[in-house]
Amino acid sequence: MYEHRTEPLLPKPRFIRRLMLHWVVAGVAIAVSLGIGVCGYHFFERLGWLDSLLNASMILGGMGPVNPIYSRAGKLFASFYALFSGIVFIAIAGILIAPAAHRLFHRLHLESKGK
Repeated sequence: MYEHRTEPLLPKPRFIRRLMLHWVVAGVAIAVSLGIGVCGYHFFERLGWLDSLLNASMILGGMGPVNPIYSRAGKLFASFYALFSGIVFIAIAGILIAPAAHRLFHRLHLESKGK
C-alpha cells in the first residue's frame, strides 16, 4: 500500500487520495463501533435509541456513560464496550496518522540519502 523507501515520494494528488481513503476507513470504523454500542445499550440495558446513541458516543469518545446502568447484562456489555472503545480509539488514531507519518519518514529518508 505504501511506497518502498527506494521509490520516489508519492505525488501530492495521490497522497491526498490516500489520506481520503484513510479518513473513509476511520469513518466506517467509527460508524460500526457506534452501531455496536447503540444496539448494545438498547438491547442489553433497554435504553431508548437516543439515550443509547448518547451513551455509546460518550463511551466511544472517552467521556464515560451518561445514564446509570442497572442490569447485569448492561453492566457486562458496558465494561466490554469500554475496553473495545479504547482499542478502537487507538486503532483509528493510527489509521489517521499513518499516511502523514509515512510521508514524513519517507521524505526524511530521501533527503538523508541525497546528502
